[in-house]
Amino acid sequence: MHISVSDAKGQLTDLVRRAEAGDEIILTRHGHAAVRLVPIKVPTDRASRRTLLEEVRKAATAKATTGPDAAHSQDFLYGDEGMPE
Repeated sequence: MHISVSDAKGQLTDLVRRAEAGDEIILTRHGHAAVRLVPIKVPTDRASRRTLLEEVRKAATAKATTGPDAAHSQDFLYGDEGMPE
C-alpha cells in the first residue's frame, strides 16, 4: 500500500495496525517512496528465553575441556622456587 505522508497523518493508528499485521505500508513524499512501516520483531517470552539459555549452556558444557584453572594455567613457566625458568 502506498500512501502520501500528508494522508497518513490522519490514519497513522490504522496504518500501524496494518503494518503489524503484515501489510507493507510505504509512505510517499511528492509521489516518491520515502519510508516503509514495518513491525519491530516481538521479543520472545520468558519461557522461550529460558529454554534457549538452557540449550546454550548444555552446548557449552559439552564443548568444555578439563585443564588447569585460570589461576594456575601458566604455572609450567615457573620453577619450584616461583622464578621463571
